[in-house]
Amino acid sequence: MPLPLSPTFRSVLGGATRPLAGMWVCTGSPLVAEICAGGGLDWLLIDMEHGPNGLGSVLAQLQAVAAYPPVPVVRVPANDAVTIKQVLDLGAQNILVPMVSSADDARAAVEAVRYPPRGRRGVGSALARSARWNRVDGYLADADEHVSLYVQVENVDGVDAAAEIAAVDGVDGVFVGPSDLAASMGFLGRQTHPDVIAAVLRAFAAVRVTGTPVGVNAFDPAVADAYLAAGASFVLVGADVALLARGAEELAARFGGSAAPERAGY
Repeated sequence: MPLPLSPTFRSVLGGATRPLAGMWVCTGSPLVAEICAGGGLDWLLIDMEHGPNGLGSVLAQLQAVAAYPPVPVVRVPANDAVTIKQVLDLGAQNILVPMVSSADDARAAVEAVRYPPRGRRGVGSALARSARWNRVDGYLADADEHVSLYVQVENVDGVDAAAEIAAVDGVDGVFVGPSDLAASMGFLGRQTHPDVIAAVLRAFAAVRVTGTPVGVNAFDPAVADAYLAAGASFVLVGADVALLARGAEELAARFGGSAAPERAGY
């Protein structure tokens, strides 16, 4: 029996009447991912770059959240065609590629998610969850419709090239990362420094000129609101690990116990 696939993040974002709010899923736990998926947010970012995630844990998390409304996006650890191929074969339909600093970087990511002749993704759909083991009619011919690609601008070079990156055919959105951007500007750990915020807004303006959706990471609600007012189409407003850490600290502060550790930034 032919099987359908879920709508891509590109499709959901394109049909949205408001910005979409999401959260990081960094623990590597399918159980935590499922708990987050039932929380009512619009999308989840399963993180392979900084989270303890390999192919097996990503697969388990995709399966765990599949029954819930939020759209899962997988951030791969690098702009690497082999890793991207493997993650797509797991059934990930939405990919975020970090550290994209030029149009050439963006074109490499596009090639990695597309089959020849438009790209260089390896063909293994009969063996993979991506095509539900050849149960999705016309998967190879229609593969571009089943995959959306987002690239992450997170340094000064990326901000400078944001318009060219956003204009690359096959890039469905640009996500700005203030943490690494701050570090590249000499403001390590100071994501809300006025110069960093100004650089984020400069990237926003450059991307929006091309008509490409732009998103950003902002755990501070006031900063998130400001970015939404500036035209962000999708935002990450929290993380599973941060919520657990802050919740544990609040319990310790309320009921006693060992001293809660001091923290800096978010």
